Amino acid sequence: MTKRIYVALLLLLAVPALVLAQQPQNYTTITVKGVSFKMIRVQGGTFTMGCTSEQGNDCYDREKPAHKVTLSTYYIGETEVTQELWKAVMGSNPSRFIGDKRPVEQVSWDDCQKFIRKLNRLTGKQFRLPTEAEWEFAARGGTKSLHYKYSGSNDLNVVAWYRGNAYDKGESSPDYVTHVVKTKKPNELGIYDMSGNVEELCSDRYGNYTDAAQTNPQGASSGSCRVGRGGSWGYDARYCRSSNRDNGSTNIRSSGLGLRLVLLP
Repeated sequence: MTKRIYVALLLLLAVPALVLAQQPQNYTTITVKGVSFKMIRVQGGTFTMGCTSEQGNDCYDREKPAHKVTLSTYYIGETEVTQELWKAVMGSNPSRFIGDKRPVEQVSWDDCQKFIRKLNRLTGKQFRLPTEAEWEFAARGGTKSLHYKYSGSNDLNVVAWYRGNAYDKGESSPDYVTHVVKTKKPNELGIYDMSGNVEELCSDRYGNYTDAAQTNPQGASSGSCRVGRGGSWGYDARYCRSSNRDNGSTNIRSSGLGLRLVLLP
């Protein structure tokens, strides 16, 4: 083998590694008091938010009209905030169904704000709740979306703990609980449990949609209700769709209500 051919082969072998090195990492790992969690990178883009065709006849009026939304890049939690992370930050666990790897629940919107403020002091970062638009874009798979009805599949049993495979089992069943995160299939971005397990609080005040295109929307400018997304272990399939939206006051607590974090690059 001549020296020229040998050098050419070395360069060819180096190309895949070079390309890989130049690609942005699709997640970042954060550690707080010994508890580590991943934040998944969601590349910014434009999508149709609300009652789109794959939602079929299950849409509620509150999901209409469908409208274009453009979002900047952000990071979102690979899973819901777990009980072990909440305990590491807050020193206590309010949950009904105890388990370090289960999502924290029995937390209100106001409780979540206290948790986030303390988490930010501990990490020096600026975590927050997702906006409703950020939540839905991530649930739909972002720029990698395959246009599923639920987050990651058209078969809810594959991706979610919901009424049909949890609550309806009855109180004597081991499935009559929230479940350990990451026990169902992730969506196109590698994000787990955006359908079912616990409903996830968003930063937005609840308001009606319009058909106007928006960029990085922040929700209604006034109102006492906050948005919840994704359904829970006690919700019917219709409530676990990626476009469904719920609303409640800032002090509601329930065993089906938790949170997921967002972090800007």
